[in-house]
Amino acid sequence: MTTATRMKPMAERVQDLVTDVIAALQGDFLHDNPKAVATLARLRRGAGKRPEQVPALLGLIDTGPLYDSSPDGWRPGEESLTRAEDAVHIALTLWALHQQSRSTGMHRPHRTDTPGGLGAAVRRLMAERDARDAVQKRFVRIGTAPNLPTLAQRLREIVLLLRDADIPLDHALLARQLYQWQWPQGPETVRRAWGRSFHAYRDPQGDPSTDTDAPGTVNPSDSDKTSKDDS
Repeated sequence: MTTATRMKPMAERVQDLVTDVIAALQGDFLHDNPKAVATLARLRRGAGKRPEQVPALLGLIDTGPLYDSSPDGWRPGEESLTRAEDAVHIALTLWALHQQSRSTGMHRPHRTDTPGGLGAAVRRLMAERDARDAVQKRFVRIGTAPNLPTLAQRLREIVLLLRDADIPLDHALLARQLYQWQWPQGPETVRRAWGRSFHAYRDPQGDPSTDTDAPGTVNPSDSDKTSKDDS
């Protein structure tokens, strides 16, 4: 592992780790590789649960890159590592649930020139399903989650709807945001990102149902506070 990789901020390590894990599994799963199919089945059992509630997942994913120290001996703190592990766990188990019984990849990194992330996926879902109000209410509930376990459970509900509609999500970006969410001012920062991607999304088919506003309670305050990123 390179020096540059070891010195990346933890949020970036989390995103890179989830990217690498999914890259190694998604293609094999889509080609019915037995090992990949079994791994996703195990991961799905953890969706909406804390890591310690699912002993079967211990050692399943190599989280070693989170622990690397810098050349000068700096090591991530315990609090940062715990939050990173939780973010990786939630993102990967949600992806495994999202991917279940799908014939195309449900993790799809968004292009830098287009809006991506949870907000854009939810807005697309609202455009494609005849359940706009129900989806909008779930989006609001995600934005008002009081703690990480509740957030994970509410995200699980949305992911099931995305799966049913064959709408992909950038799960690596979600992992990064879940890590950021756990720091002071993190929820506000992440909600702002979700709200922006919701408003920026435009249906390529020009569906007028996407011309509505996102629920205001999902969006954070207008302050420019950012979440702490333990580097």
